[in-house]
Amino acid sequence: MTELLISGVKGTPLTILHTDAYAAWLAEQDVQTTNWLSTTQFDGKGMSIIPNSSGELSQAIYVTKETDSYWVCGDLVNQLPAGQYSLQGTDEQIKVAAFSWGLGAYKFDRYKKNEKNYPLLVLPTQAQVDETQKLVRSVSIVRDLINTPAADMMPQHLGEIMESLATEFGASVTQIIGDELLEQNYPTIHMVGRASENQPRLIDLTWGDKDAPLVTLVGKGVCFDSGGLDLKPGAGMRLMKKDMGGAAHVIGLAHQIMASNLPIRLRVLVPAVENAVSANAFRPGDVIKTRKGITVEIDNTDAEGRLVLCDALAEANNDKPELMIDFATLTGAMRIALGTELPGFFSNDDQVAADMTQSGLNVQDPIWRMPLHKPYFELTCSDIADLANCGRVPQGGAITAALYLEAFVDEDISWSHFDVMGWNSRKLPGRPIGGEAFGIRAVFDYLETRFTK
Repeated sequence: MTELLISGVKGTPLTILHTDAYAAWLAEQDVQTTNWLSTTQFDGKGMSIIPNSSGELSQAIYVTKETDSYWVCGDLVNQLPAGQYSLQGTDEQIKVAAFSWGLGAYKFDRYKKNEKNYPLLVLPTQAQVDETQKLVRSVSIVRDLINTPAADMMPQHLGEIMESLATEFGASVTQIIGDELLEQNYPTIHMVGRASENQPRLIDLTWGDKDAPLVTLVGKGVCFDSGGLDLKPGAGMRLMKKDMGGAAHVIGLAHQIMASNLPIRLRVLVPAVENAVSANAFRPGDVIKTRKGITVEIDNTDAEGRLVLCDALAEANNDKPELMIDFATLTGAMRIALGTELPGFFSNDDQVAADMTQSGLNVQDPIWRMPLHKPYFELTCSDIADLANCGRVPQGGAITAALYLEAFVDEDISWSHFDVMGWNSRKLPGRPIGGEAFGIRAVFDYLETRFTK
């Protein structure tokens, strides 16, 4: 997407107007412009391209009620003819328009090439181009990873991607693979992934000054979820390539953090598995002793995400991070509660939760705090083990899943857990159907505000 945003050249003026300001703008235009708009029956809504007396494009206008939306140009980049357009407006208007311009042209073209020749948006400075590109690329990384079919996005592929990211930014990566997980006491990651020929692994990236505040990100990396022996129906399995969406989110967020050189020490943990079916698949009724020493009875093999996460969270405790944040495509219950486009999150830290919520509002990436309602923890208990991996009743499933995860986080650590869809189920401006990043702009804004401002 780097070619969509440029600086240092001239472009056709592009003006974005609020609907209420159109009449005043029109009154200031010359006769030729007003005649053109009248002849083309432009009614002050949407886009118009306006020629000069020679028939060449002289300016473009876009009239909308949402001039301050981060997605204002999400459709515009697909509607304007090829060329260079110089956006007129304040720095903030240019910032949000450039973001949606870049992402509005997003296409997942790994298997089907996109031949469209997109228009270019001219920004006043190269610094504005660079800043926008970081964010556009971070979101695009999340989308690309989720959109990639499982055959090309297995645990080893996630490992390669994180190795490449480490090379780009001077980070380091280690991987604990296959039976090494047992040797180094990551039993639940191994258990969930052992039935697949694609070996399970824990991918561990570190970056930044070792004396800076430590922020640890954990992402669920279930590269495909068949449901295990509690097999999903075909309709439920169809989109399970997206079950590594939590890993995609923390990888995209890590890119934004490193590209922006935030003054933090970053650690990213991705437990990567395929939940497959074979003779050695884990079974309902099995009991596993986790890395933290908590025993867990398997009530349902399709509740595997919290199993791989719990060992990674237990490992994340060891460094005593200032912040621990995990992302996961974890529960259908969260989608029932908030729909597919509003990510819910849980936090044991009221101040962090309030500040992240405000950051989400600041950058139009809304997130919604859900309650860690302690009385529901009893619903995760087992008759023969410390915990079960499912609540005893279907109600409140997102809460019981979060409470299960909280049991593996040390009490003195500030922890937040995001339960996201990771997928656009309908087309919106700048947001095609397919993989999507939810909440990472909110979290990045929070981290940037907390550690640099």
